[in-house]
Amino acid sequence: MIGKLLQPEIKELIEKRDWNILKEVIIDFHPSEIADIIENIDDKDRALLFRFLPKDLAADAFEYLNYDVQKSLLKSFTDKEISQVLNEMSPDDRTELLEDLPGPLVKKLIRLLTPEERNIAISLLGYPEQSVGRLMTPDFISVKTDWKISEVLEHIRKIGREIENIETIFVTDNEGKLVDELSIKEILLSNPDTKVSEILKETVISLRVTDDQEKAVQMFREYDLYVIPVVNEDNYLLGIVTADDVIDVIEEEATEDVQKFGGVESLDLPYISTPLPKMVRKRAVWLVILFIGEMLTASAMAFFEHEIARAVVLALFIPLIISSGGNSGSQAATLVVRALALGEITIRDWFKIVRREIFTGLSLGVILGSIGFLRIAVWQMVGDLYGEHWMLIGITVALALIGVVMWGTLMGSILPIILKSFKLDPATCSAPFVATLVDVTGIVIYFTFAGMILKGYLL
Repeated sequence: MIGKLLQPEIKELIEKRDWNILKEVIIDFHPSEIADIIENIDDKDRALLFRFLPKDLAADAFEYLNYDVQKSLLKSFTDKEISQVLNEMSPDDRTELLEDLPGPLVKKLIRLLTPEERNIAISLLGYPEQSVGRLMTPDFISVKTDWKISEVLEHIRKIGREIENIETIFVTDNEGKLVDELSIKEILLSNPDTKVSEILKETVISLRVTDDQEKAVQMFREYDLYVIPVVNEDNYLLGIVTADDVIDVIEEEATEDVQKFGGVESLDLPYISTPLPKMVRKRAVWLVILFIGEMLTASAMAFFEHEIARAVVLALFIPLIISSGGNSGSQAATLVVRALALGEITIRDWFKIVRREIFTGLSLGVILGSIGFLRIAVWQMVGDLYGEHWMLIGITVALALIGVVMWGTLMGSILPIILKSFKLDPATCSAPFVATLVDVTGIVIYFTFAGMILKGYLL
């Protein structure tokens, strides 16, 4: 916030090239505020401002910059400057940057790391994409079960300045396998001569290094933790995942789900940074699928063209019928997809969901059907628009609305469950897809009721 308030003054100091005062002013800012300033000044001044920051502060601010600004700055840096920034960055944030860069550039940047940091980077990049291994950081404090509390405190004093999170201390056996975790409060309140093994609770929660990042999100939400240790198949402690890393994952997954649910393939880059050809390709796939689906709607109408020709009045209500079904289906799909994402329901709850949506669809259909019938009745009284058989037409529309809305809610609720059971992303069951599917069946339902009720009268 301070950075935003002082941006005009900062820009003025940059324009005047008053670097000494600028350094004195900006050094007290939080790294996120410095990043905000850097993102809002001209490209040619970004590198200049960055070079005047202390090494540690520069690396911290770099982590808060968006990907495009990071990439732009790397192009303007010397190899020495790149090396300083990358070596000072936290391993998890550095991994996030490197995995989005082209392969040849990644190889070049990795060569600029110190041997220790290079090993860490290669290790993290070696884990599968979207795995906890890509998300974790190897910077944590671990102690042995046979240590005394006095030894633990001495160890914390020795390496604590280099570790971002010291609130949680992890306990391992002599082989490095995770045993438990202790809070800094528990350690400070314990007798210095007490052994670590004497105050263990053995209630630690951990993640596998190969687990999907979505599982990390679920565990942080379920257990309300700030940090979770990461282990391999043999329970060796490899790293930790912190809540701030998971927040980034939540934002990315939410963005991806929203894009998919809008009938767009997920974008890998921010909207404004996505190249136009890629944007067209991402959006064209679903539009083509939906267009082909709507062709089936036209085919369904062609099948009932004789009924439409004999009772043109029926065509007036086609948009009303199919839009109601599509809207109800989209509502159900949205609710079910979100409930699946939050873990409120699972595929084992499919029967409860179907039963619930059938009754919900029936209730909503009755409401809309009643309004539809009332609309026809009122228009008939005002202008005699529908002739002597207006009541039969009203009943047809009302029953069709009930049937279509019930079908729409059923399809909208069951399709995400089906996708989830096949280990596919439920968000792929987009609102436009559900609406298109219900459009086709809505025509069939509508004219089926019309054939049953109006036969011998209008048909």
